[in-house]
Amino acid sequence: MKQLFITLLFCSVSLLSVGQDRLHYEIKKNIPLDSIRLSDPAILADRKTNMYYMTGTGGMLWKSKDLKLWEGPYKIVEHDTTSWMGEKPMIWAAELHAYNDKYYYFATFTNRSLILDTLNGRPLERRASHILVSDKPDGPYRPMNDEIYLPADLLTLDGTFWVDNDGKPYMIYCHEWLQNNNGTMEKIELKPDLSGSIGKGQILFRASDSPWSREIINGKDGPNRVTDGPYLFRTGTGRLGMIWTSWIYNVYTQGVAYSESGTLSGPWIQEKDPVTPPDFGHGMLFQSLDGKWLMSLHSHKDIDGRYIRIPHLFEVDLSSDKLIVRERYIP
Repeated sequence: MKQLFITLLFCSVSLLSVGQDRLHYEIKKNIPLDSIRLSDPAILADRKTNMYYMTGTGGMLWKSKDLKLWEGPYKIVEHDTTSWMGEKPMIWAAELHAYNDKYYYFATFTNRSLILDTLNGRPLERRASHILVSDKPDGPYRPMNDEIYLPADLLTLDGTFWVDNDGKPYMIYCHEWLQNNNGTMEKIELKPDLSGSIGKGQILFRASDSPWSREIINGKDGPNRVTDGPYLFRTGTGRLGMIWTSWIYNVYTQGVAYSESGTLSGPWIQEKDPVTPPDFGHGMLFQSLDGKWLMSLHSHKDIDGRYIRIPHLFEVDLSSDKLIVRERYIP
């Protein structure tokens, strides 16, 4: 029930955020980072423009010169309204990635009017990770060649980007626990220009592999079923790691796994303990314009049944063979 409530909450937040043609968005300036309400904050530090660009759930964009004061929100998505996404899709967990002189928008799109199936009385809405492209970091971002990247009958979310040791680009994404009852982390190869996918997805690990996430199901204590928010990185020694988020009962929590082979194929070994403080999660890593490694993530607070999520920054140390999260970073 906890995860269902979270999913429904995300839906409502995204629906408010993505009804873009109906709502008037006032562009605000000089807004402190912790005054912004945003789930799944992802920041691109763009050296071409010497600017920071932040997006996340809701699909809007914020801009900053110094990480301290922000301007926005801007509408940047121009999806195909005749596609499976429909006219007013919800947008979750968007990320921006610079690659081969283009900018790519990885995001989860949900069409609530398309019901794939019903499981235990719960409608499964069409939801999938997808990629849009732009010549500029602030968009507009538009569709490319392929209408879908992942099978239409799968509920997938939180797609992110990685170029593996073979030089090929990949999308790493979650197959949602709502459909398979044990969320998975998966990879799929992308075309060289990221305009579509190649082959089939492959499972990297399952939610139940985590030693730290927990939930109670039918009175029994066991691993949590949620996989959420993957993001890949390499340590200073070249070790491949992945941060990802789940729950410890009602505490939103982020952990880390490392690949023994140094490639996406793994095997992936989960660290015993979470990597960030309780009630922080869905993080990503970026290097600031002055060279400092930072983690962007949101805090999670339940106030009278209403979830408040605020973007924050933490300093990180990647110099050894493990990710070490340091103190909060205040620009």
